[in-house]
Amino acid sequence: MSGASATADDATTEPSAAPAEDASHVSFGTWLTVFGGVLGAFIAVLNIHITNASLKDIQGALSATLQEGSFISTAYLTAEVIVIPMTGWLAMVFGLRRYMLTNVAFFIGATLLCAMAWNLESMLVFRTLAGLAGGTLIPLSFTIILTLLPPSKQAIGMGMFALTATQAPTIGPTMGGYLTETFGWQAIFYLQIIPTTIMFAILWRGLKKSSMNLSLLKNGDWYGMITMAVGLGAMIIMLEEGERKDWLESDFILRGTMLAITCLVVFVAIELKGKQPFINLRLLKRRNFLLSNMVGIVLGLGLYGSVFIMPMYLAQVHGYNAMQIGLVMMWVGLPQLIVVPIVLRLMKVIDLRVLMAIGVFIFGLSCLMNIYMTADYAHDHLLWPNVVRGLGMPFIMVPQNIIATAEIEQEQVGSASGLLNVLRNLGGAVGIAALATFLSVRQQFHSNHILESVSAYNPFTLERLQGFSNYFSGLGADPELAQQQALQAVDAIARRESFIMAYNDCFYLMGAAFIISLGFIAFMKKVPTPDH
Repeated sequence: MSGASATADDATTEPSAAPAEDASHVSFGTWLTVFGGVLGAFIAVLNIHITNASLKDIQGALSATLQEGSFISTAYLTAEVIVIPMTGWLAMVFGLRRYMLTNVAFFIGATLLCAMAWNLESMLVFRTLAGLAGGTLIPLSFTIILTLLPPSKQAIGMGMFALTATQAPTIGPTMGGYLTETFGWQAIFYLQIIPTTIMFAILWRGLKKSSMNLSLLKNGDWYGMITMAVGLGAMIIMLEEGERKDWLESDFILRGTMLAITCLVVFVAIELKGKQPFINLRLLKRRNFLLSNMVGIVLGLGLYGSVFIMPMYLAQVHGYNAMQIGLVMMWVGLPQLIVVPIVLRLMKVIDLRVLMAIGVFIFGLSCLMNIYMTADYAHDHLLWPNVVRGLGMPFIMVPQNIIATAEIEQEQVGSASGLLNVLRNLGGAVGIAALATFLSVRQQFHSNHILESVSAYNPFTLERLQGFSNYFSGLGADPELAQQQALQAVDAIARRESFIMAYNDCFYLMGAAFIISLGFIAFMKKVPTPDH
């Protein structure tokens, strides 16, 4: 064990993270503290998705272009991904209670400033600050579960944590759309102050004081942290902006890609060879931890990818607004409230690997249920695939977290939490970027094939053109204008159909990724069934 890890043990096992008094009983105060931590993770994830639903209104109010407005989300996501791996080490330096409460207070202040932003530049600064504070709440929630709860109760904590990662992406668009249409975009930031303040009060009362360990700063792994921050930051920006800038055709994306690869390679080398790494990458040598993270990456692709693709389909093909999209997407989240307690009971008697395989299969099946969409597929047709998707998520997330952390020592909790969460987020970021590019490529492919069949010599095409021409003539258009409008109508239908087929291909890709990931589960070692 490295010197940093040894010191970490001293820091994390102080009263700030003391386990419950015995393995069979956890006090109400401890459960309330765990809930406070989980609430923080929920708010941090919600912050991204609730804002995405209102980006058009925000960028309009700040006089920003569509491309400039996209950086409002990118700024938060980049800061969040950078800080997640560093959180475990920083909590050791400053103490869990002090570090978490400081970040909660900082998050409240940054969120308030976001609502008061007067131009794009100020919004980007405030969103970055909010991301740096909010990103810590995700791994710290995980850490609280693993340190305050005994092993026999950690499965329940993992179930609570799983709901934060899956409910927030589905609730966010609905809530954001409603608040923006009813009260204005500022309301999405003001609303977050209420639960964040409640969380601060819970954690203030529940977390025990612990001393700082500032000596860690002297021998800190600064080169590792700098290369990681630059590498991950460049990677997220490249993934978020790549599709809009035509990927490697853009000098900006090309330079960003080279910077990201160089820094991340150096970071990995430093962490593997250094005597006091701030995050223990050697945990990935453990079979269950590595394979669980690989499943987590696929889950990030499916979870964030489906939340990215489905709203785009509904907006582009059916013209749904944010509120209507939210009413469709909420059916992914509602079933999970029922399924999580069922999964916790099944974990007592069924192998965790079997439960995870069931979840992966169900999630993959839900994606494959969307590969035959047509222009008629709207709310009613998408309800059941979303319900099935929601049923599968808890079967994946809860067993995945338990299997990954079953053999993790107390002093390695910070590293394990950081790696699990950042890799899942990166799976989502890479997945969204890949799906956006795949959608564009497949749309062009299908468009070319459709245009080959839409020929002036095709009797069916001539019949449709004549029908549209007669329709527009009946509305008062002269023959030349009617013919032009008919051509535009046929072109719009061809374009719509090419996009629908491309969306079908995206769901096929996600479904295939989940089916393939069943192979990862097959190689996992069995872990003891949690007795809770």
